[in-house]
Amino acid sequence: MQVTEKKAEGLEREFAVVVSAQEIDGRVDARLEELKGQIKLPGFRPGKIPANLLKQRYGKSVLGEVLEAAVNETSQNLLEERSLRPALQPKIEVTSFDEGKDLEYSMSFEIIPDITPMDFAKLKLEKPVVEVEESEVDEALGRIAAGQKTTQKLKRKRKAREGDVATIDFDGSVDGEKLPGMAGEDFKLELGSGMFIPGFEEQLVGKSIDEDVTVNVTFPEGYGNEKLSGKDAVFEVKVKDIEEAVPAEINDELAEKMGEANLDALKERIREQLKGELDKAARSVMKRELLDKLADEHDFDVPAGMVDQEFETIWRQIEADKAADRLDEEDKKKSDDELKEEYRKIAVRRVRLGLLMSEVGTKNEIEVTQEEVNRALIQEVQNYPGQEQQVFEFYQKNPQAMAALRAPVFEEKVVDFMVDLAKVSEKKMSQDELKVAMGAEDAPADEEKKPAKKKAAPKKKAAPKKKAADAE
Repeated sequence: MQVTEKKAEGLEREFAVVVSAQEIDGRVDARLEELKGQIKLPGFRPGKIPANLLKQRYGKSVLGEVLEAAVNETSQNLLEERSLRPALQPKIEVTSFDEGKDLEYSMSFEIIPDITPMDFAKLKLEKPVVEVEESEVDEALGRIAAGQKTTQKLKRKRKAREGDVATIDFDGSVDGEKLPGMAGEDFKLELGSGMFIPGFEEQLVGKSIDEDVTVNVTFPEGYGNEKLSGKDAVFEVKVKDIEEAVPAEINDELAEKMGEANLDALKERIREQLKGELDKAARSVMKRELLDKLADEHDFDVPAGMVDQEFETIWRQIEADKAADRLDEEDKKKSDDELKEEYRKIAVRRVRLGLLMSEVGTKNEIEVTQEEVNRALIQEVQNYPGQEQQVFEFYQKNPQAMAALRAPVFEEKVVDFMVDLAKVSEKKMSQDELKVAMGAEDAPADEEKKPAKKKAAPKKKAAPKKKAADAE
């Protein structure tokens, strides 16, 4: 193999490679030798076909396979011998080859830059510390109790309110025609539950027991029954009874229903869940500070091809947001050229941070275990209730999807590594102050406020919830 370096400017590299005709011929002979036991020719026993006849008959048919293998092997050898790390898949172009002549090809690519990570012990970070307020625990208990509510007869006659359960008879029609499924008797309907089509329940609010009501509604477009989709309908409704909802009492019995030994244990579980949410939000603020300081401390060239890919991903999201009128007001005022300039800067920052994270992880032998990937997969699967098996199989069959699960786990481990070395001080905050700190990520100066989250880009988090939804 003969190699000539044609270009070495910045991160760009280009080589001209020549593989001699003699080597190609030898590779063809070797491949035919491997195949001769599988080839059958009349008059010859398997494996006994003369080499010259074998080459005459089948040499051209294996040549394409041999050329591809030769390019792959020689290009890989070139990279290894020169200790080059391509940022993206090299571009290879065969420039010359004829049977019996040398194989000539060019290979061009950008290399991963040399990166010297800063001394992380010099980093100073603030970790927000936010306490759970007892009122939040009480609010969560109230929601749990409401979720375990029962109904009871009205203590005094009154009109129906949202949240009541009305027992109704109903009979509906479309264009005067009564269709299957549009009638029912003694149906218990919670007003405000959204169980019936939009507008139905609202028209029963304010009605009394034994009152007859004519309800006019329109079935939504795309409704499951094509005969009803988009159609106006009239329902004659009889309100037969009204019951009011009664939240469960907040006591040990409620706690036992929720799987806890007593009310104190349930409160502690809620408190831990709320604290976990606050700690997660606080970590995102500290991580944001970390990444900002890393960006300030590292300024190395980044491969243009990687920036282009990142920018294209961001810009596709921007165009989708424009089409759906989801752009923020600030961006709506800017021209496409202004937006592209801004987002390209974001792409550069993301690529630089991603390369830095990768370098730190590699140099310090930070690895993601299969157990950690499995945990990430389980969490992802749980986001799709009812489709768990399909989602699980999708990830099992798609290595790229599994790699996408592994990447954020790797990033968090690298962040942990840096934080462990940094000087971290605690800063007590109220929840309102934490929300303000998180909201600062949306400030115009913040390059990571934009879409298309990638490897090392800080992810915008939601404000800490004041609800223990997962305790319900």
